[in-house]
Amino acid sequence: MEERTRQMSRLRSGAAEVGRHVTELRWRPQQQPLTDAWRYLPIVPRGSTLLGISYRTPQVETLGLDARATLQELLAYPFQLIRLGAYWNRIEQAPRAFSFDELDWQVDAAEQAGKQIILCVGPLKTFSYPEFFVPQHQLRHPLPEHTLIRPEAYDALLEAAIDFMARVVERYKQRHAIVAWQLEHEAVDPLGVEHSWRLSVDFVAREFEALREADPSRPIMMNGFLPTSLLVGLSQWWRTRDQGDSLAVARRLADIVGIDYYPRHALLSLGSRALYLDGSQSLWSRRRRQRLFASLRVRRQRPMIAEGQAEPWESVTTAPNPSEQGMYSCPPEQVIINYNTCLGWSRPELPLYAYLFWGAEYWMLRQRSADASYLQSFARILDQS
Repeated sequence: MEERTRQMSRLRSGAAEVGRHVTELRWRPQQQPLTDAWRYLPIVPRGSTLLGISYRTPQVETLGLDARATLQELLAYPFQLIRLGAYWNRIEQAPRAFSFDELDWQVDAAEQAGKQIILCVGPLKTFSYPEFFVPQHQLRHPLPEHTLIRPEAYDALLEAAIDFMARVVERYKQRHAIVAWQLEHEAVDPLGVEHSWRLSVDFVAREFEALREADPSRPIMMNGFLPTSLLVGLSQWWRTRDQGDSLAVARRLADIVGIDYYPRHALLSLGSRALYLDGSQSLWSRRRRQRLFASLRVRRQRPMIAEGQAEPWESVTTAPNPSEQGMYSCPPEQVIINYNTCLGWSRPELPLYAYLFWGAEYWMLRQRSADASYLQSFARILDQS
């Protein structure tokens, strides 16, 4: 009788666990009416956490925005930190012909605005879709799918990558506004669902050693995607099971561990509706995050939110911009909710170093389309935190 009771208890517990993960799924209209909920949500104090944005040059072009005007308008907001990217194929457009003009004016503008800078040196992967920016002349053939890219098999690529990275560091290491370098972007994870090749840990470790040698004085940040749902967590584990995911590698190597936090995103769409994963209340996600932070505390590494979701993540690569509507994956109030959630993780013994909002270019597009609520949500956080 007691054994049967225990079995029933285990079955009920298992059913409850399955039920919790099923409730991560949402079948919702993609477009939602805009509300003013963002005006009334409380704002968690930031404490010592630096607030800021990422600026994606490729995304600005995709959205049809003016690059200089967009950056200057964003820099007028009173945040502390900005992340800029050295996009290899934009800087070396022909063999051994390097032009830093674009990155120069971005660094100049941020410096003149009094911002601190994290500069992502790539070299292969940098934030902003498609996240892979190797010049075509450095890679004559696409990297083979289902393959680990190892240094012994791609020694010429590694040598060129290290050379590019060293050039970037040498050019900007005298800029006092630069407070850290970022190495790669989600270094050893696959490129979304489009590609299955991955950089090997030893390839990234060689890059890390070269970056440290190029500038021993600054910390190195590496980032990784933190799954918020069991389904995504299992998928990520399966695809990276042989060497661990990017957060695991960041814990092994980096001084600052950047977390990419996207609690709600679309899996697929059908007509006007989409199937979403929403892991914001996931017990599984909470436990995983607690284990991560416990590990960082032991290793004395600084955590930061490298990407806090502040724009929609739908089933297309460019976030939709509907007139007088918002997208379910991230309406304006979600910008504040995600910020509040992550700042709630900060502790006196392990404070968040920084929180970077992801989607500033989208906010500018929305403002141009007569919806300033994303920018106003951001401004509320800066003003009241």
